[in-house]
Amino acid sequence: MSTEDRDLDPVDDTVDTPDGSRSSSSAGASGASAVSPAAGEKKRKHLPVWQETILLLGIALVLAVVIKALFVQAFYIPSESMEPGLVENDRILVQKPSYWFGEPQRGDVVVFEDPGSWLSDAEQGEPTNGLTSLMAKIGLYPTGGHLVKRVIGVEGDTITCCDKKGRISVNGKPLNEEGYVQQEKGIDCRGPMTGNCSWSAGPVPEGHLFVMGDNRGHSADSSAHLCLPQETDCTKNPYVPVDSVVGKVFVLLWPTDRFEWVGRPDAFANVPDPS
Repeated sequence: MSTEDRDLDPVDDTVDTPDGSRSSSSAGASGASAVSPAAGEKKRKHLPVWQETILLLGIALVLAVVIKALFVQAFYIPSESMEPGLVENDRILVQKPSYWFGEPQRGDVVVFEDPGSWLSDAEQGEPTNGLTSLMAKIGLYPTGGHLVKRVIGVEGDTITCCDKKGRISVNGKPLNEEGYVQQEKGIDCRGPMTGNCSWSAGPVPEGHLFVMGDNRGHSADSSAHLCLPQETDCTKNPYVPVDSVVGKVFVLLWPTDRFEWVGRPDAFANVPDPS
């Protein structure tokens, strides 16, 4: 064997220990001198607390905007028009997905944009404080400038007020609204705030709704914007475009002692389709 061959032979660097076992003298095999793989890695740097706080706030704001735009938005009740169920200054939540693939149904309580001078100056009010105004824009504070009413008629429906019992009829079917309409002395029917108990509306145009408040004597709703027979050159429009509907009210959030889910009453279950 040549000198070069002997140089390539492995070197036995083990030594006998007093107990008869054999131990390697290589530094790489010794646990004391072995280098941990992570030891050479740089420690991950953490952001300062103030930077993490700003980052988290930014993420929260983005999520709030997305949620407001697509899913849920907070509003407050601007008047007494929806009593007894929803009282002035109540905080409600409106969900939007219900109308992504469909339209509002009879009995739904909906929030919609003012279709044209329905709101008073007081009801148009928005938060004046800078912080609350910003929160309202991103969906973290209840928004004003909208109306809350119940859908009474949809496309093609005819609404008539009123029968001998003071009930509104939709497509000839009287509605039993005792469960949610405000009962008030001096109001002979469940008609408009004008006190007129003899009117008819419809057929509701395509892409529109006929809406009313639950407090019929104090609700400037579709019935209050009808052109009555005695009115000449009337240009009022009682119908609400479906496109102006923000969403369906599904919960009364505040005050907490009156928290409840808001649904569709049974009064509309047997209303026939328009003929």
